[in-house]
Amino acid sequence: MSPIIDRRQMLRGAAMAGGGLALSAYMPAWAQTGSAGLAAPLPIVSGNDITLRIARQTMMIDGRASKAIGINGTVPAPLIRLREGQNVRLNVINDLDEDSSIHWHGLLVPPQYDGVPGISFPGIKARSSFLYEFPIRQNGTYWYHSHSGLQEQLGHYGPIVIDPAGADPVQADREHVIVLSDHSHLSPAAIFRNMKVDPGHFNYQRQTLAGLLAGRDQPLKDRLEWGRMRMDPTDISDATGPAYTYLVNGHGPRDNWTALFTPGQKVRLRIINASSMTTFNVRIPGLRLTVVQADGQNVRPVEVDEFQIGVAETYDAIVTPADDRAYTLVGEAIDRSGLARATLAPRAGMAADVPALRRRPVATMKDMGMDMSSTGSMEGMDHSGMHGHQGMAAMDMGTMDMGSMKDRDFSKAPQVKKGPGVQTISPMPVDRTGEPGQGLDGVGHKVLTYRDLMALDRNPDVRPPDRSLDIHLTGNMERFMWSFDGVKMSDKMEPIPFLEGERVRINLINDSMMGHPIHIHGHFFELVTGHGDHAPRKHTVLVQPGGKVTWDFTADAVGDWAFHCHLLYHMHAGMMRTVSVRPRGVTP
Repeated sequence: MSPIIDRRQMLRGAAMAGGGLALSAYMPAWAQTGSAGLAAPLPIVSGNDITLRIARQTMMIDGRASKAIGINGTVPAPLIRLREGQNVRLNVINDLDEDSSIHWHGLLVPPQYDGVPGISFPGIKARSSFLYEFPIRQNGTYWYHSHSGLQEQLGHYGPIVIDPAGADPVQADREHVIVLSDHSHLSPAAIFRNMKVDPGHFNYQRQTLAGLLAGRDQPLKDRLEWGRMRMDPTDISDATGPAYTYLVNGHGPRDNWTALFTPGQKVRLRIINASSMTTFNVRIPGLRLTVVQADGQNVRPVEVDEFQIGVAETYDAIVTPADDRAYTLVGEAIDRSGLARATLAPRAGMAADVPALRRRPVATMKDMGMDMSSTGSMEGMDHSGMHGHQGMAAMDMGTMDMGSMKDRDFSKAPQVKKGPGVQTISPMPVDRTGEPGQGLDGVGHKVLTYRDLMALDRNPDVRPPDRSLDIHLTGNMERFMWSFDGVKMSDKMEPIPFLEGERVRINLINDSMMGHPIHIHGHFFELVTGHGDHAPRKHTVLVQPGGKVTWDFTADAVGDWAFHCHLLYHMHAGMMRTVSVRPRGVTP
């Protein structure tokens, strides 16, 4: 074992001792994270008093050293294991030469402890500490990460598991926490700079003339129309496989992180997408997954073969491997430029075949907010008449210049601020919550959709909404500019206001041809997918390209909260706003 690994294991042991490891009080006996005797089980900290130290370090990925920011010497950071109903004090020591922070993603905490510099607190200054203290009001699978600069990309993230105060409705014989992420040997600043200069910098899967002529991609006539729009239908992700190695619990595909099971056991997998920019398609060839929890909230069990998990989402799934054999857990990047890989096996040292990457998806006109399902392609569109079709002068295919403001029609979204940062307004956005996710149509097996999810228990607030609010997800992919309603965080706009206790329906409308995982702090919302008082409750939702998602929420947490796209570089480029929940009876 290399000296770096030896030192990391030593630091893990110190972290477990110094973090208050009261496992007998806070963990059920069957809760085994990682597997004894295998490399790099996730370290665990627990108890009422926990110390977390943020520092720069080196980590090994597939045998190669890489610079990182870790917590207590590890990437991912230690698993924080708590129990519903306890009070926790988390002393965070910042050993960096720059400000830092920790946001407790999905946890319902007082706003001053939410961990977003400039919104809820000033941040943790270099070489200083900050004490977070709050009650644990929920249970489930969550995670934590930096909200300072681009530190999250370097490894500043970790899992949280909160055991219920009473009996857990999800029964399993063993569990494993699976943290999916993306890591780069490039600095985050270099990644961002490359994408600002050339948004397609990391897209090595562009279409070729040979591929078009051979019919391997979309029809040539459709590709010519995309060319007129100055858009690339292979631009599914921004930072991709050429920039990233995809990790499971800090380990690359060749590292083969392994979790053990005994044949016949029910194994609970707590899967967290802690990546900066990667939507993963998760499957275990040969095993069906029974999804039992989404974003820490219990759902009625639904059996699937695969699911798409957006950045910052979590899913818990039960698998029951009956055979004495190894299985490969695959987290395939949405653009098929690489994958994260782990192994489930009855014994250490076993491995299963790793499936080849599937053909990368190509964006369609539906991804542009133009549902052409009736024609299957652009054939049949009256291009010359688009000036009068639903008021969409922007969609005159013969003359459209997506880089010019004169070609955009804002009559469909009057609240959107006009400017170079708004490239398109979707003319026909549709609810895509019943679809499996971009690139997963026709895979030949069952893929989870949002409409498959139903809350296990009745929602705590089932009132109809008092009002409705449209929020457009806007951007200019040519210039790597991202915003809400054409407004960037740096524009210093007033917060989006809500009144304490009011029930609001939010309509998220994606005017770009890229999916966006949208997260609201301090609250859960109920997806409007036809399940009434058993609508699934989430804190993050992936809005498909050209699509729309509707959710209801109760503004029950007074204070200022972050609201943003969880693609790190989209947030960094401006796709973030503050929402303000104001107490009743107080004049703004």
